Amino acid sequence: MSDSGGEPSEGAPRNTNTKNYIVGLGLLFAVVLLWTVSSFLTQDMYDDGYQKPFLITYTNTASFVFYLLPYIARRLWADRWGPPKSTRSTIIYQPLEQEIDIDAEPAVELMPSIDQIDRPLTMKETARMALGFCFLWFIANWALNAALAYTSVASSTILSGMSGMFTLAVGRMFRVETLTLVKIGAVLTGFVGVILVAISDGSSDDQPDAVGSSIMFKAATSSPVLGDFLALMSAVFYALYVVFLKVQIREESRIDMQLFFGFVGLFNIVLSWPMGVILHLVGMERFEIPSSHNAIVIILLNMLITVSSDYLYVIAMLKTTPLVVTIGLGLTIPVAVIGDYFLGKPATAQVLAGALLVVMAFIAVGVENAKPSEGSDLLSGDFVDDGRAQRSRVRLEHEDPLESQTEG
Repeated sequence: MSDSGGEPSEGAPRNTNTKNYIVGLGLLFAVVLLWTVSSFLTQDMYDDGYQKPFLITYTNTASFVFYLLPYIARRLWADRWGPPKSTRSTIIYQPLEQEIDIDAEPAVELMPSIDQIDRPLTMKETARMALGFCFLWFIANWALNAALAYTSVASSTILSGMSGMFTLAVGRMFRVETLTLVKIGAVLTGFVGVILVAISDGSSDDQPDAVGSSIMFKAATSSPVLGDFLALMSAVFYALYVVFLKVQIREESRIDMQLFFGFVGLFNIVLSWPMGVILHLVGMERFEIPSSHNAIVIILLNMLITVSSDYLYVIAMLKTTPLVVTIGLGLTIPVAVIGDYFLGKPATAQVLAGALLVVMAFIAVGVENAKPSEGSDLLSGDFVDDGRAQRSRVRLEHEDPLESQTEG
């Protein structure tokens, strides 16, 4: 159980983790840019009068189904021209820039139980995980898109700072995050920064215009805080789904990410449409085909952005931690502030101060997780944010019968 600090085998995993961590941060920065662009596009479409949060979320989600095409193509090619099924490798999907820990190979043979935990998920298990994930993802994104109808892009990014607290709390409950003073301080700092942005938006004189006869859009004129409330709702569900993925997947090599997102898109297409019917019948969001060329182009662009950005986002989370990507998404605030500046909407000093605090929070969390030895957990003094310890501690109930089947 005890570590011998001078063993050379510890160096390779640390180098591997560092490389994956840097790759994860790079992917996260790309996601920040893509999500900010998507937010500006969506708000531009709302300003033109086409405000359909559910339709936008539904079409964005539907775009995930295209990930099933390469999987189906691989299967067809393998069935026709590939080797016999009995000689095929179980793993078809290759994780992005996955580093192999050579020193861990002997341990796999000596510890079959850990190998069972880290085995690749089957198609049935992947589909079951996608089914549970799709509802969390849809609610989080619908709430965000709805918030954009009532508030500015900068204020809608309140989800990043607020979801940090939820992610840290839920992540600690499931032992995928350590509770350290640095992380608590970073989360609170980011929270204060987001509050500054939200208060500035709430006191602004130029409130968003409500277009059409929708009940929700009429409420926007009388309640400027409605957008922030929806963003907060989005924050809660973002925290739930990012921790859900980390607990369920743990390692990128365990899952075919294209197959997973393909199932998410398929399940949302099949199961989410009744919500659109209800919104139409009660008058909250009337179903209308976009008539303007601008709206059609923006919807298609958002679909392309969603297909790429959410895929990269999940990989970035698996290569870092849920808290890093959650706080990192707060970088959409300073990016949005820069975007507003070039659009002729310079930010106030209060918004700039809030953006600066969010950047400081992200740097603090990034440095804390990048340290060779992260601080002990405040509640138990236990190092829970560790890949090998996590593999031995996290046990999912639905995996127990699967392990017994494979062993039998």
